[in-house]
Amino acid sequence: MKDKTIDYILRATWQAVSRMYNEEAAKYGATMSTGFALLSMDKEKGTPSTSLGPKMGMEATSLTRTLKSMEDKGLIERKKNPDDGRGVLIYLTNEGKDKRAVSRENVMQFNAAIKKNIPEDKLQNFMEVAEIINELIQNKSIFNQTEKAENETHN
Repeated sequence: MKDKTIDYILRATWQAVSRMYNEEAAKYGATMSTGFALLSMDKEKGTPSTSLGPKMGMEATSLTRTLKSMEDKGLIERKKNPDDGRGVLIYLTNEGKDKRAVSRENVMQFNAAIKKNIPEDKLQNFMEVAEIINELIQNKSIFNQTEKAENETHN
């Protein structure tokens, strides 16, 4: 791994995690996206459909497909928002709550395995590095830095 770039390591690791979760979810007729959506929804109060995309980091078209599939499988139901007639709340069905519990257990099992095999200080370093990478990306500090430097040179 010494000669690999940071983005390669991140991508390869995420693909391995994604594949692992999808393989596990397939045993229950689901996908990782379905599990993630179930975990992102309020178990009792319903969740506004508009808040799910940002919460999950998913594009609207992908989220729409995921929600349609979940509705077809009887995991969720959509109801008009009583506080805002234009909006829709998504509620978990009993089947959805059961699948949510399975998803939660899988996430907990993954986290327990990682914590068992990686010392706390290394895990803390990983979390800090990931947070910094996310901040740099959110602040557009990676590619825009070059543009700022060029603009300052030309002024």
